[in-house]
Amino acid sequence: MMLYVNNNTSAISTFLVTGIPGLEGVHVWISIPFCVMFFTTLVGNMSIMTVILQEQTLHAPMYLFLAMLAASDLGLSLFTFPTMLRIFWLDARELTFSVCFTQMFFIHSFQDFESAVILAMAFDRYVAISHPLHYCSIFTNSVIARIGLAIVVRTLTLQVPLPILLRRLCFCNSNVLSHSYCLHPDLIKLSCSNTEINSIFGLFVVLSTMGLDFVLIILSYFLILKTVLTIASHGGRLKALNTCISHLCAVILFFTPMICLLSMIHRFGKKKLPAQVYMLLSYLHFLIPPMLNPIVYSVKTKEIRARILKLVYPKKTSLGCTF
Repeated sequence: MMLYVNNNTSAISTFLVTGIPGLEGVHVWISIPFCVMFFTTLVGNMSIMTVILQEQTLHAPMYLFLAMLAASDLGLSLFTFPTMLRIFWLDARELTFSVCFTQMFFIHSFQDFESAVILAMAFDRYVAISHPLHYCSIFTNSVIARIGLAIVVRTLTLQVPLPILLRRLCFCNSNVLSHSYCLHPDLIKLSCSNTEINSIFGLFVVLSTMGLDFVLIILSYFLILKTVLTIASHGGRLKALNTCISHLCAVILFFTPMICLLSMIHRFGKKKLPAQVYMLLSYLHFLIPPMLNPIVYSVKTKEIRARILKLVYPKKTSLGCTF
């Protein structure tokens, strides 16, 4: 089957996404926990966004960044779960060329957006702990708006060229993708054209977004730890570190599957890793953080928890500028 796609023609066939290899016969039963995950993700992130946007007292830097994180988690879930559920429920594996590229663009865009937001939250924690007296003057609403705009511009600048570069390729090796949704590395493997430019640019995007963000997050926590160690009292150190626990959980949930995958590829090589390993790590990376992030922040952040409870039990509180 040949899929000729360039700037002058349109796709004449479809890509086939893949369910869970070897478990096709029980896809309906497998869909039950995925439906629970999807429902939990939607309710959790929409609740976080609604509470923060409606409550003026939560219009503080930490919570505005949390609203951005919830928005990215929500967007990522909306472009991954539906495709998977179509496979589990209807065995509908076909995606048109346009739908596949659109899904790929939004998945990678929300992924990069979330990485950048997690980096911004790390900088927020550094300023809150290292310069608490200047925290509110540094993170004004205009600064947060500019940070959000910069994240959007960076994401679009790096992600828009990906589908454009893919449209010039000829797909002839196969039309079967190895995941339940369209991803850029997966698509270029199916091309029989020269994909050197696509591969180089794709690697550049990953290194300049998630790779760079992870390095800067590590640097931020090194500076945070350095500041914490200068605090005289043991209780003061614990209190300062406690403000970072929720964010550390977000960092671990987002970056650990990616690091594990890279480590296993380096250790065993791509050909020695079973397809189920790639599938599992892909699910962990794209599906677990959007579900667990709102749970972690609701449990660990008393202001968020109080405002969610306020939807059921109205109660007036005053937060001021919180860090």
